[in-house]
Amino acid sequence: MAISKAPQSFPRTEYLRRLAAVKSEMARRDITALVIPTSSNITYLTGYTARSAYVPQALIVSNHQEEPTFILRKMDAHAALHQTFLERDKVVGYPEALVGNPDKDGFDSIIDFLHDVGVANGGVGLELGELPAYSAQKFKARLRQARIVDCTGAVNWIRMVKSELEISVLKEAAAVTDAGIMRAAEVMRPGVREADAIAEIVATLARGANGKPGTWIAAPFLCSSPRTGTCHITWSEDVFRQGSQINLEIAGVRLGYTVPISRTFSIGRPSDRLGRVHEAELAGLEAALGTICAGRTCSDVAEAARRALEKLSVKKESRFGYSIGIDWQERTASLKEGDMTVLKPNMTFHLHLGNWIDEEFGCVISETFRVTESGVEVLTRAPRKLFELG
Repeated sequence: MAISKAPQSFPRTEYLRRLAAVKSEMARRDITALVIPTSSNITYLTGYTARSAYVPQALIVSNHQEEPTFILRKMDAHAALHQTFLERDKVVGYPEALVGNPDKDGFDSIIDFLHDVGVANGGVGLELGELPAYSAQKFKARLRQARIVDCTGAVNWIRMVKSELEISVLKEAAAVTDAGIMRAAEVMRPGVREADAIAEIVATLARGANGKPGTWIAAPFLCSSPRTGTCHITWSEDVFRQGSQINLEIAGVRLGYTVPISRTFSIGRPSDRLGRVHEAELAGLEAALGTICAGRTCSDVAEAARRALEKLSVKKESRFGYSIGIDWQERTASLKEGDMTVLKPNMTFHLHLGNWIDEEFGCVISETFRVTESGVEVLTRAPRKLFELG
């Protein structure tokens, strides 16, 4: 029996709109086929969210075909038929013999397809920066007659400006994020294991909010005393204690769209140092948000945040944020001085004032926002404060 189609994340017209933008960029670069192995870009163009990118797979977009062709491991082809808008003949499963094979792999099947459809002698776009070096070399060796064009990041930049449908999903994800933060404030208490607190937080991120469940668990980062100078470690076997500080960064996920947030918690009265740094970070956050509107640059936002921090004698070495959408970040624009990316309506960013000052001390606060014509819409709505827990 053929597998049925799942309810689609977006209507077919939305995917065709996105594909049209990609094809326009292909025409500008004079390529007839674009090979896309990046899982987040595949999600953007098809709705596929299954986690199968640990083996070779790619979406091939052709200027001569309305729908792209998705080539992936045969055992995962059923998921593609179920999740994506693609017709059955546009999903091709390669055999298991190409998995765990030191001589040939799934990319050989993808290259064979390019030859079979007659595009191997023209302009072929590759996301070369997303391929292992040996795989990139394989494409070059087996496509000797092709003019290979590096298209790393091309689809990522197209993704930056969201449609209203995407904004709606991001708002759903933001509600899940907020629910996770509020659950954290309920469960983090003296004597509670970090693992048990994370279990409750993750359960909330899975259950979702407003009747919309989370559809993936992005790795939560919980950095508690004496590890608050770290930023990307997960929970430990330790327990919370009176006086513990906890820096928490989590993200709700809906249909691949990911909305992060960071908050700092103190079990009992926070130290004077923590209070002072948090006050400066909050001022930096507010200054950045007050700067954002269409036409400003990423650098403008970062400069406003830096000035506000320095007025309160706090310095921050790391960037002030990055563009987000599908997965935790889009790997395009950064909110840092010198990034002259112009803000446009419906770009979305994670504005992060987190600051890791020395080996044993840091403090975090962040929001996810949407750029509007006249300003900014903050999507995350958890209280913007240093949480003092009983």
